[in-house]
Amino acid sequence: MSIGSVMDLERETMKESFLHLLDGRIKLIISLFIIVYAVYTSELLVLAVMEIYLLLLIYLSQISFKTALKRIMLLLPFGGFIVIFQPFIQPGSVIYTLPLGLHVTYQGLIFGILLFFRLVVTLTAIVLLSSISPMQEVVQSFRKLGMPKEFAMIFSLMIRFLFLFYEELQKIRHAQSTRNFDIFSKKTTYMWRMKQIGYTIMMMFLRAYERGETVYLSMVSRGYSDKSQLYNEGNKKIGSKEYIFTGTTVALVMCLEIAHYFSVM
Repeated sequence: MSIGSVMDLERETMKESFLHLLDGRIKLIISLFIIVYAVYTSELLVLAVMEIYLLLLIYLSQISFKTALKRIMLLLPFGGFIVIFQPFIQPGSVIYTLPLGLHVTYQGLIFGILLFFRLVVTLTAIVLLSSISPMQEVVQSFRKLGMPKEFAMIFSLMIRFLFLFYEELQKIRHAQSTRNFDIFSKKTTYMWRMKQIGYTIMMMFLRAYERGETVYLSMVSRGYSDKSQLYNEGNKKIGSKEYIFTGTTVALVMCLEIAHYFSVM
């Protein structure tokens, strides 16, 4: 992800689809509700229905499926490695034995698949929220829901600084590549490459500290204090669109739970 893609994401949040125009609090609450429900349920069919529902919302939001899929795939490795180890660490009936005494269990395989589906549904909900809600709106929604002002400010700065730090890392990597540095090259010793990576991490910490000092001094020079009101709360009220969206989502979850209850009996 580059700064250009971040700007594209911000431009997508400015569209005027049905979901874009919803109150930020409703979008945030429903996204959290779907995530909690995805973690709670243990039925693959239920997770599949929830994923289809989220994909339908992405379609109604006029968001490109290709773009949404790229973002999901970008986030998937951060939790995907946990799924990979489940068939080997969960106790149960052994269905396959690998070298070095590794055993693949049936229970571990099923749990790994369940965990993967949960992860996909959760990431899809996050991608949907980030595509229909500007970052400023997310922060304002947290504030309206009772988040302390200091936490809201830290949350906002953290999100924006992540992209700035990534841009700094890209600059460092570009400078290294112009000097023919390749972390996977076998032409240099392993310890030398590890030392260069250590230098890179140290440089990132130094630049993060310098950028933080610069931003703080800029805020102070513009009159910032601990009593400053950084966010406009707004007077937008929850209307019929929000009730319809909330009711539809809750009704879907209730129908899935009722169907699961009768299927078990």
